[in-house]
Amino acid sequence: MIKEFKEFISKGNVVEMAVGLIMALYFGAIIKSLVNDIIMPPIGLLMGGVDFNDLKFIMQEGTAALTDASGAVITAEVKEVAITYGIFINTIITFIIVAFAIFLLVKGYNNMKKKMEKEKEEAPAAPPAPSKEEVLLGEIRDLLKK
Repeated sequence: MIKEFKEFISKGNVVEMAVGLIMALYFGAIIKSLVNDIIMPPIGLLMGGVDFNDLKFIMQEGTAALTDASGAVITAEVKEVAITYGIFINTIITFIIVAFAIFLLVKGYNNMKKKMEKEKEEAPAAPPAPSKEEVLLGEIRDLLKK
């Protein structure tokens, strides 16, 4: 089992997978920034200055804690309970953009792969080497010409 694990690690697949995961993580961060910082502000402006991150359905208002002059708590703080559907909309848009970008990458990769396979098929095969008999007959022909 240890031998198999060493072979698995040494094949390079693990390193390639790790690099892919790291790239995907930072690609996701770039797309999230693209959506939150570049795409959503103009859309929010077109919708009357709405910031999608602020869109929410409040189920319970939050209140700050009340204290008396000595600092003793009169009423405890109540946290807001809300469904933040604006963040959910941002997440959906981010997902669609990431999915589209991955689609374009896979489509480009497949086209490149097809082109490479087509070039391999179109490349003329080298003619087979002449047999010993053909070589001998060619030599005899050349000698007879002389």
